[in-house]
Amino acid sequence: MESLFDDTDTHRDVADRQDADPGADHLGGESGSVEARKRPAFALSQREEPLVLDREDAERVEPFESTRALALADVIVPRSRPGEALIRLAYRMGVPGHALSAPFRRPVPRRMLATVESPNGGDRAAGIALRAGHFCVHGVKQPITQIDFDSSARLGPGLERAIHSFSWLADLAASAPRAECVPVAERITRSWLDVNPVPSKGPAWDLEHASLRLLAWLVHAPLVLGGSDRALRARLLEAVDDTADWVEGRAARHGPGFAQVAAWAAVTAAGLLLPQGRPRRLCAEAALIRAIGDMVAEDGGTLSRCPAAQLEAIRLLTDLIACYEAVEIEPPRALGVMRELLVPPLLALRHGDGAIGNWQGQGAISARRLDTVIGATGIRTRPLNEPEHWGFQRIRSGETIVQMDAGPPPRARHTRCGAASTLAFELSDGPARIIVNCGGAATAGGQVPARIGQGLRATAAHSTLVLDNANSTAVLLHGKLGRGVETVEVERSTIEQAKGRSGTRIEASHDGYGARFGLKHTRILSLGGDGTELAGEDVLIPASRRGRRGKIGFAIRFHLGRGVEAHLTEDRRGASLLAPDGRLWQFRLAAFVKGAEETELACEDSLWVDGEGRPHMTEQLVIEGLTSRGGGRFAWLLKKMG
Repeated sequence: MESLFDDTDTHRDVADRQDADPGADHLGGESGSVEARKRPAFALSQREEPLVLDREDAERVEPFESTRALALADVIVPRSRPGEALIRLAYRMGVPGHALSAPFRRPVPRRMLATVESPNGGDRAAGIALRAGHFCVHGVKQPITQIDFDSSARLGPGLERAIHSFSWLADLAASAPRAECVPVAERITRSWLDVNPVPSKGPAWDLEHASLRLLAWLVHAPLVLGGSDRALRARLLEAVDDTADWVEGRAARHGPGFAQVAAWAAVTAAGLLLPQGRPRRLCAEAALIRAIGDMVAEDGGTLSRCPAAQLEAIRLLTDLIACYEAVEIEPPRALGVMRELLVPPLLALRHGDGAIGNWQGQGAISARRLDTVIGATGIRTRPLNEPEHWGFQRIRSGETIVQMDAGPPPRARHTRCGAASTLAFELSDGPARIIVNCGGAATAGGQVPARIGQGLRATAAHSTLVLDNANSTAVLLHGKLGRGVETVEVERSTIEQAKGRSGTRIEASHDGYGARFGLKHTRILSLGGDGTELAGEDVLIPASRRGRRGKIGFAIRFHLGRGVEAHLTEDRRGASLLAPDGRLWQFRLAAFVKGAEETELACEDSLWVDGEGRPHMTEQLVIEGLTSRGGGRFAWLLKKMG
């Protein structure tokens, strides 16, 4: 039978798939135990049970080194087998890969060496929309016939990324049997290649987009190469080869971050799945391990501190490991270890409804999407409650979960859609979100108007204190952050309570307002052992011995979850908060507020963005007034009433 992925009429020679040495061990990366790769990352019992834990079960299982530091052995390049170091050196010096893999043979025709079966799933609804003739990105439908696929075309950020990264292939594959999806995939791919025949400039040739596109072509090759159009097959195989060369040439020069990791992952996949790719793979996987080490902190959190980037990194490694399995080569141990370390920090941002909190410009990533990505890894672990570099603190008592941003903003080179959210917090009670952040800046241009995207990254869009309506860290264009918070000090402790219960207290402070207003913001959150009381205190302390005179406006904002109804008390010092499922919380401002004048509690309009990029009108409680530049103290209490 003729190979579906060959642009010639020759049969695929299985013996030529990878020029593999059957005696190679896992450190060399040439072969290994397929059985070992099929086992989940953590041992399961003999009885049948799901790889993805229910949320209640996930809280009860014992941790598996979830707070381990990143060991040097986890990120170093695997020990080379004899000759591999020379192959790497020769390849870096410009010796063609085919000359090193098969020095006495001619270059073989372009073809795919194996079919990848990735456990990653796509968005079925988006795939159905594609088959109906529409791209559906962040809830907005765009007819395929009206899309300009040219790299110079002006598209919304979300649609632009989906089109040029070919992430839609995973959605299409999840929507129907392959035979029904191939014509749609060929139609879109042909349209894209017509206007982007060679590497050029523009969004299509952004390194991250090009790398994800290359990996999508390789992983979902049956969709784009499995049809009857031989001309398209030849064009796409040429595009795969050209894109692999282009990405490889730029990956090393790109700064650390997800784009560089995606680049080396895609080049590694090309080395695995294209003929005579062993030299390319050996060089790329060594660079990939180093790039992951540069992107991920010691506690497993990405330096971008972005939940979406964390999720994408896990998904990327799962696709790459599937490529290794397709050609029956053992992946480097470091890839599996890094994927294991990436999961606990992400789970720390999961609320009682299973979805992720709104942090660093992201919407509330849905429980379904999170379960799909984590389930594909087979990893079972607990959330990371006390991070070092990830920065997001987590407290759980009873059904109450508190998340707090207690880390400095990401550095400019790592920022994706940075937000000035330092010391903001979110609170959920079971499936009900009581206190949230607005989120959704990353989806601006879809259902979220582009004109408010910048505002959704501001400090005022988060549940924290704001001085003089200024951001704690400067919010710049293109998702970047400027000067502001440099240092965040955190102390976490256990507080003893009556009846043998113990609560958790987090005290954190930042210096983002020090240079401008001479004040340091400290926030103290204390959650009781039964999860029914969250005592909070926001303290402003002079940043230097020389205090400043006068007063300054302040506002402490508490954005409310979707559907939460707020009713102010008559004295305007408190409010009742009724969740959609009937859960009732009481908010109360302390009777005496030190260092403040004309302080009152108000209820204002707000906005919350869900995981699909849909904005929802909500409300927010605001403690507002004037405070002395010599400092102030504002205490408040959230108490569950039923």
